[in-house]
Amino acid sequence: MVQSKLSSTEMKTLSACTKMLEEKGFNTQFLVSKEGIKSVASDRLYKPEQVSIVDFYRFEGNSDPEDNAIVYAIEAISGERGLLIDAYGSEADANISDFVVHIESIHKKEHTNN
Repeated sequence: MVQSKLSSTEMKTLSACTKMLEEKGFNTQFLVSKEGIKSVASDRLYKPEQVSIVDFYRFEGNSDPEDNAIVYAIEAISGERGLLIDAYGSEADANISDFVVHIESIHKKEHTNN
């Protein structure tokens, strides 16, 4: 099963989803470190306040919990767009989870201040 926050498009596989997002211009891979999120393509480092999550897709494995994954479509303040892929549940990367929570808290504050 695939769940998306903003899009109702059903994707059957992680590879089909990433292909569709790449066709929409999300062309780089992002990696999370303690310093921020880094673009593999440009080697640029972004802080949580410099990126937004445009959409996300969650994949749940039918028989194996290790098949659980989440794809974040991310846009940086520079206009660079790419993907951040993580497992979720017990297999999630704590650095990615923390980074995503930080992004979401920044955007919640922006909406409550308007």
